[in-house]
Amino acid sequence: MAEHFIGEFFGTMMLLILGCGVVANVVLHQSKGQHGGWIVITFGWAMGVFVGVYTAVHLGGSGHLNPAVTIALALFKDFDQALVLPYIMAQMAGAFCGSVVVWLAYKNHFDATTDKEMIRAVFCTSPSIRNLKYNLLTETIGTFILLFGALSLSPPSDTLGTLNALPVALLVLGIGLSLGGPTGYAINPARDLGPRIAHFLLPIKTKGHSDWSYAWIPVAGPVIGGSMAVLIYNML
Repeated sequence: MAEHFIGEFFGTMMLLILGCGVVANVVLHQSKGQHGGWIVITFGWAMGVFVGVYTAVHLGGSGHLNPAVTIALALFKDFDQALVLPYIMAQMAGAFCGSVVVWLAYKNHFDATTDKEMIRAVFCTSPSIRNLKYNLLTETIGTFILLFGALSLSPPSDTLGTLNALPVALLVLGIGLSLGGPTGYAINPARDLGPRIAHFLLPIKTKGHSDWSYAWIPVAGPVIGGSMAVLIYNML
């Protein structure tokens, strides 16, 4: 079981270092990538998925990197339910630690940035238009596409595998480009909640609230969407 935890921990940490890192590069003051734009961010997250899956599988995990994936595969596929809690704990811890690494790497730029929303954006998502019903729907749809697409791209298995890392990364790129506008496409409870906790705890110089009233959306939406995707995929 230790290798599963280690694989998912480091895989998710790599995902968040590259993902939160590209957001920091684009939005923080005086960064060389400042104002790089949405396409830069989506490519950075896609590369994070690619490297994260490789890392997780190489170290003994399954390359889930995402509690919504783990829960859906345990409910409607043959993934070992005894591994669900260790996987989710590893993914949450890896996401938290990955975002802390980004804070350390960009510490001077966090200190130079006074826009509280941009600082929070490095760590977690927020909606462009706050309408919780439709925000939840958007996250549900995005994660449905992620799981349904990943299952369609992969051989029958409970692991994404290194051979499927690139197709899944391209799928995440497509989701970001096509469906990322309304909510920032968390499509992963650990990706959002772990860094949001880090934002809450870290001694950031100019820091606003962590928007806990929205925090349940990028948790519930992905779990609903991912589970629906696997259920419908099985039926088909």
